[in-house]
Amino acid sequence: MLSGSGPRPREGTPEPVTPDAPAAVPRPLFTQQWLDLTFIHWAVAPDVVAGLMPRGAVPDTRDGLTYVGLVAFRMHRVGLLGLPGVPYLGSFPETNVRLYSRDAQGRRGVVFRSMDASRLIPVVAGRLGFRLPYLWSRMALRAEGDTVHYTSSRRLPGPRGASSRITVRTGARIEEPTELEHFLTARWGMHNAFPGGAGYLSNEHPRWPLYRAELITCEENLVAAAGIPTPEGAPVSVLYSPGVPVRLGRPSRTPAGT
Repeated sequence: MLSGSGPRPREGTPEPVTPDAPAAVPRPLFTQQWLDLTFIHWAVAPDVVAGLMPRGAVPDTRDGLTYVGLVAFRMHRVGLLGLPGVPYLGSFPETNVRLYSRDAQGRRGVVFRSMDASRLIPVVAGRLGFRLPYLWSRMALRAEGDTVHYTSSRRLPGPRGASSRITVRTGARIEEPTELEHFLTARWGMHNAFPGGAGYLSNEHPRWPLYRAELITCEENLVAAAGIPTPEGAPVSVLYSPGVPVRLGRPSRTPAGT
């Protein structure tokens, strides 16, 4: 049983940022593909989002800053316990608002503040089975040459009117991502308040193929709807990836302190 009791964690030494998964997931709980991803990031002060971390996690920082991520993509063929991925219910557009976290063991991860998706059954399963902040939305993803369009409009449970409209133009392949680009994309787990308490769910996938991206349109209020102050100014990073196959493990306990 996971445990979420106890004091907030001390800020121990974080694990290195590694572009390759630090550990394999030999018997995954889920398999899936994350495709046609656009990563949009803004820098924020850690104290702005510290209160939004689940118990057992603190903001992960680089040079004194942490980040808010808006990630739009296509979930494809989600499969359970090694079974083949489901072609319809397991494939859908998704847009996430996420923060960056680490725990007392030094494990780096993300914290999802909202996960808009277009399939109702996966939304219900994610909310009830894992307490993930899935939300049912009208969504579309369309690629035209080197341009990719993403739209979302929230249905349930709200707030109604939360929406996004994102268009990017993809550019050249990034042969050597910067330290910041690895920090923002090479995240090998999530921290969450799972049904049994605070926990960490690891993932494994090949190294991200990353491309430069020009942000043509970004009209959104998902960040504010997730309880995060609307970022000021232009994003510090906009990246695109055609995607990767992913293996997700099972939640393990997040220590409350050391």
